[in-house]
Amino acid sequence: MEQLLRLTEDISGIVWGWPMIVLLLGTHIYLTLRLKFPQRKIWTAIKLSVKKDKDATGDVSQFGALATSLAATIGTGNIIGVATAVSLGGPGAVLWCWLTGVFGIATKYGEGLLAIKYRVKTQDGRTVGGPMYALHNGLKMKWLGVLFCVFAAVASFGIGNTVQANAISENLALVMGDWLSPDHTKMMTGFVLAALVGFVVIGGVKSIARWCTTLVPMMALLYVLGCLYILYVNHAYLGEAVSLIFAKAFSLEAVGGGTAGTVVMVAARYGIARGLFSNESGMGSAPIVAAAAQTKNPVRQALVSSTGTFWDTVVICAITGLVIVSSIIASPEISQEDGGMLTKKAFGMIPYVGSPILTFGIITFAFSTILGWSYYGERAMEYLAGRRSITFYRILYILLVYAGSTMSLALVWNLADIMNALMAIPNLVALLLLSEVMAKDTQHYLWNKHLDEEDK
Repeated sequence: MEQLLRLTEDISGIVWGWPMIVLLLGTHIYLTLRLKFPQRKIWTAIKLSVKKDKDATGDVSQFGALATSLAATIGTGNIIGVATAVSLGGPGAVLWCWLTGVFGIATKYGEGLLAIKYRVKTQDGRTVGGPMYALHNGLKMKWLGVLFCVFAAVASFGIGNTVQANAISENLALVMGDWLSPDHTKMMTGFVLAALVGFVVIGGVKSIARWCTTLVPMMALLYVLGCLYILYVNHAYLGEAVSLIFAKAFSLEAVGGGTAGTVVMVAARYGIARGLFSNESGMGSAPIVAAAAQTKNPVRQALVSSTGTFWDTVVICAITGLVIVSSIIASPEISQEDGGMLTKKAFGMIPYVGSPILTFGIITFAFSTILGWSYYGERAMEYLAGRRSITFYRILYILLVYAGSTMSLALVWNLADIMNALMAIPNLVALLLLSEVMAKDTQHYLWNKHLDEEDK
């Protein structure tokens, strides 16, 4: 088992190494230029996200699709992941993380456009889509669509399920330590969590979207308010924090006695990797639910989808980064802590309710991720094995929620990281090879101002 664990760690390090970082960030920059900076329309996109396209084809509202996507995207990576990037890559990692979000808006836009462009109607009237259908119908590469679905289905059991359930049970075990043993707490958490997940996912995408539209705004607002309070407490250090973030992001100072490269290389590596992993732009997950949205044309939903990366990375990760860096300046002794402890000590600055807010944030972020990824996995399984496979998938998914709550998951984390990276490759093929299609629709609907036109 130890050898297998080391092997998966090595493979994860390879697939999430510089080649993947360059491929993803390169796609972000290429699509930004090819589509003429759709980031310029982010405020239009935000307004569209809270509107309903009545009588449009689809199963859920545009906001419902966005909330489900955000539920799966906004997770513990936004809370602990940013702190981990700072602890490993220094304050400059915050800026690189933020930049991946700015450029990643274009990629999330492109994913949403292709999701609507190539979605299909099932025999029972549901609307389904995603990278597998773009590969199948747009590029006639069904085999690559199959590969994407295999990776997505496996990833849903890992990063979308067991590791999130484990994060919830571990946090509750710490909270309940004075009343129950960790094992009993984890077992009870597993039962309750599995029941809640089962109650929601059995109802399909409409049930998931309904829960997510309620849960996501509430959890994000509470977390952001907590961060803003910490920034208020640290207001004397904010100017220095911003200066330090920019200075370290481009510093040519040597690291490790000159043997490990420069500060800018280390900051870029961890900041970009965390930003890419956090917002999932280019991973191919978000367009699966975007395809179910009720929208007049592909570009409208593309704009709505792009706001997911804006909220996740440009806003939430940036605020988290400022909280962590300003807290380190205020209390230099915490700078040697790992990501989890850094976050805990930062939120400890909020009297009485700091730790509960952090615990609530981790639990709700993780729970919402479980809900969002259940839909991704369902659609992947349906593409691979048909409608009849969904019941089996749901039962297995619910059982694994309990298993994840009670088991050690070092190996599962590594496998999930690998599957997430492998998902991105077929999706990026679709994005790059169909960029001309995206550019044509973007020019017509967005830049030629036909955004209210019905798709023919």
